Amino acid sequence: MNVMESFSLEGKIALITGASYGIGFAIACALHDAGATIVFNDIKQELVDKGLDAYEEKGIKAHGYVCDVTDEAAVNALVAKVEEEVGVIDILVNNAGIIKRIPMCEMTAEQFRQVIDVDLNAPFICAKAVIPSMIKKGHGKIINICSMMSELGRETVSAYAAAKGGLKMLTKNIASEYGAQNIQCNGIGPGYIATPQTAPLREIQPDGSRHPFDQFILAKTPANRWGDPEDLAAPAVFLASDASNFVNGHILYVDGGILAYIGKQP
Repeated sequence: MNVMESFSLEGKIALITGASYGIGFAIACALHDAGATIVFNDIKQELVDKGLDAYEEKGIKAHGYVCDVTDEAAVNALVAKVEEEVGVIDILVNNAGIIKRIPMCEMTAEQFRQVIDVDLNAPFICAKAVIPSMIKKGHGKIINICSMMSELGRETVSAYAAAKGGLKMLTKNIASEYGAQNIQCNGIGPGYIATPQTAPLREIQPDGSRHPFDQFILAKTPANRWGDPEDLAAPAVFLASDASNFVNGHILYVDGGILAYIGKQP
């Protein structure tokens, strides 16, 4: 096999959670372009329908399902249905996630648990559901969407940082536990990405200036820009393909250099 052939995903089936739009959608489109069959879920039928329309606009025949990834029974049923209707999952991308920006002492335990449930428990549930069939098939790729908050803290994101830090270690532990079965589990840690969710933080202010948070991010990013969802595409293909068969338990930060940079001198 030559080098470029090792990046091919022809014949592979990829499940990307929460991939109706945004980062998950961009990653799914990239995996499709590399040859994979795309399966995705979302929590509501209207979001699944929106995703199916978006994939169709790009000429992609995706398989969409409604599933709450925090519900273990529902995830097990989803995986069984995908195996029956599409085939055994070769690639799992744990993309579904939420964030609640609330100062820690104002956050309730229930709100904290909700973030942990979606951002950490759900990847555990989904990985646990696909690993047995990956073992039987003799290979598998799991990609967890981590965060710079897997490494750093910041005001108002205590639950998110705790979850993403835990997800980093879950990634390493899956690699440790199932590497001998030819399963590679790695993570992608996006920097600040220009998505619909972050659009308000990038709006030009009435006086023509940049939003204060936008200024902050540009000052902290050596690349001097926000990332695009497409910036995560090729790294995802790499981690989903045979090109990364000896890469395991690694978190690939796609952040424009933020984690390498101490910042400008005041």
